[in-house]
Amino acid sequence: MKKRKPKIIKDPKVRGEWVESVFMARAGEHGLAVSKPWGESSSYDFVVGRPGRFVSVQVKSTVCQSGGGYECCIRGKGNKAYARGSFDFLAAYVVLEDAWYILPASKVRGKETVALFSKSKFAKYEEYREAWHLLREAAEVRGDSQSCGEDSGAAESVGEQGSGHAEGALGRLEAAGNFFKQQLERSGVVRPKRSDGM
Repeated sequence: MKKRKPKIIKDPKVRGEWVESVFMARAGEHGLAVSKPWGESSSYDFVVGRPGRFVSVQVKSTVCQSGGGYECCIRGKGNKAYARGSFDFLAAYVVLEDAWYILPASKVRGKETVALFSKSKFAKYEEYREAWHLLREAAEVRGDSQSCGEDSGAAESVGEQGSGHAEGALGRLEAAGNFFKQQLERSGVVRPKRSDGM
């Protein structure tokens, strides 16, 4: 079956909103709790984690090809580099490659752009490609039964190839559905089915 080329949303604001929804879905697949602050005045787009330990994430995306890779702008208000302490992580999405880069703020501090080369193992930021574990570790989201065991299990069952996400849109949709079902069961909104059929 021929791989479908992603359609590029031309309006940057609309594309940014779409990318944020993709981030929420993908983070959910990895068992991460994501919250969005009210309004648009914050220097970050999301917080990841649970009460007592949140990390802030600024989400950006790129469709701009440059020198065999992609150039991702990370400017804030006034079209300038973000000030120190504006966020903890940058989540940069290469739309045409369906690839996320989870970069610690210290790696992009003072920069207005980053070059992402998703087809080269030796590129500067390649170690941060699909590095969702960094958000998990920073927010201390453990995989034991007392914190988010179900979340961790959902994330592990999503993909078998070590990438942590399902192959294709259908797999991701199914994984996201399972994750949210577990969240509803845990919160008591939906009662889990008993194994004895009662």
